[in-house]
Amino acid sequence: MAGASFAEAVLATRNAGKIRELESLLAESLGPVRVLSAADAGLPDVVEDGTTFAENALLKARSAAAHSELPAFADDSGLAVDVMNGAPGIFSARWSGVHGDDAANNALLLAQLADVPDAHRGAAFVCAAAFVAPDGTEVVREGRFTGTLLREPRGEDGFGYDPLFLPDGSSLTAGEMGPARKNAISHRALAFRALLGVIA
Repeated sequence: MAGASFAEAVLATRNAGKIRELESLLAESLGPVRVLSAADAGLPDVVEDGTTFAENALLKARSAAAHSELPAFADDSGLAVDVMNGAPGIFSARWSGVHGDDAANNALLLAQLADVPDAHRGAAFVCAAAFVAPDGTEVVREGRFTGTLLREPRGEDGFGYDPLFLPDGSSLTAGEMGPARKNAISHRALAFRALLGVIA
């Protein structure tokens, strides 16, 4: 769908930070585009019952496009740990059993990795970004932010597993580098830039 042009789009999220980030990325590729949030567009909640990040991102983008009749974007992301065969993966936000309990999720992950040597603590934040146009066109691209998991959290910025995640080539964890720096190199930025490289 190279050469896309639109003045308005919807992002299937209620996260204001994600809205600003997508508006900035769209402006780089397409010029100014107003991005509506799920709340602004009155989107219904979507049951994310896919088995991959890509499937869940597409579920949200398809629903957003159908209900808003606008070009729609969505993403799904999480942490994939090498020695855990990609877990927690799509269950990252509720790994400890309670959705969004960052402290409990981090504590459980650290306990599960307690006996894993530093050399084998590789992991990646993974994001699938999806685009669905009102005409039915669908595009999905993935971004990976690779690094190593520490044995104790460092940093107060970020959320989720950020304080445990030391990106490759960095002396700062994702919880120490601040949102602007992290967002420039993150899995989400990489996924959306790859996606926009296809549709722009």
